[in-house]
Amino acid sequence: MPMQIVSAPRAPFRHRVAQYYALAKPRVVQLIVFCAVIGMFLATPAGQLPAAAVMLAATVGIALVAGAAAVMNCLVEQQIDAVMARTRGRPLPRGQLNSAQALTFAILVGGAGLLVLYALVNPLTMWLTFGTFVGYAVVYTVLLKPRTPQNIVIGGASGAMPPVLGWAAVTGTVPPEALLLFLIIFAWTPPHFWALALYRTGDYAKAGVPMLPVTHGRSYTQLQVLLYTLILFAVSLLPFACGMSGWIYLAAAVALGGLFLAYAWQLFRDYSDALARRTFRYSIVYLSLLFAALLVDHYVRIG
Repeated sequence: MPMQIVSAPRAPFRHRVAQYYALAKPRVVQLIVFCAVIGMFLATPAGQLPAAAVMLAATVGIALVAGAAAVMNCLVEQQIDAVMARTRGRPLPRGQLNSAQALTFAILVGGAGLLVLYALVNPLTMWLTFGTFVGYAVVYTVLLKPRTPQNIVIGGASGAMPPVLGWAAVTGTVPPEALLLFLIIFAWTPPHFWALALYRTGDYAKAGVPMLPVTHGRSYTQLQVLLYTLILFAVSLLPFACGMSGWIYLAAAVALGGLFLAYAWQLFRDYSDALARRTFRYSIVYLSLLFAALLVDHYVRIG
């Protein structure tokens, strides 16, 4: 896509800062950082805490690179964003920032994040984070999203990396336990995102994005949400089955997963946009509470 250099209107400094901040998708970055920090704590032996300096540097570095990836996503998809009701208020479609400004911001922020990770954390975390950036900004955004309805399944691998990055930051390794956390988020991504796509099908169709409900219809997508939620429920039990967690986590995983399944079943049997919206919102709560339960279990093991 040719870069459009359009003069953006001048704005007070604090408004311009807010526009750059919005471009970096702060709510998405917050969830990424949360999962990465959980990975840092879980990588540390129970009863101990991660080294404060490493944890701070890793958190800042991962957040900066994640923000840069989000900016690149907005840059590539600005014409799509302009069509969709959910995204047309972003700074690029509104003309508050132009492509050159967004690209410069992404390079500076992403480069700073990688430098922090390399210098203050470890090279493995830097390279894994860079690979995650490429996976999201290039593989998912440029190659998969406009071409296949399986975009969110394949591209979900980059979104599942934060706890692995956190684990690598603390230990300099990626053991099987870190990959279990990766697997949970990887299985969570399809039902989470397809719930959103269901009640935004018209937007995606208008923008020409081949999301699953656009290419295969609502009923098929409802079934896939249910099936992937079943997979997620099973995968979420693996930390207990492998001895990584105890009974506190198991109880939370069963309760949270059971409620997610109830949402998915109801969505399958009696669809409504309002229910799809509630399912999407619950999926975010689900992941946050599930990882929080892992953290609590790690420090208060009763099993």
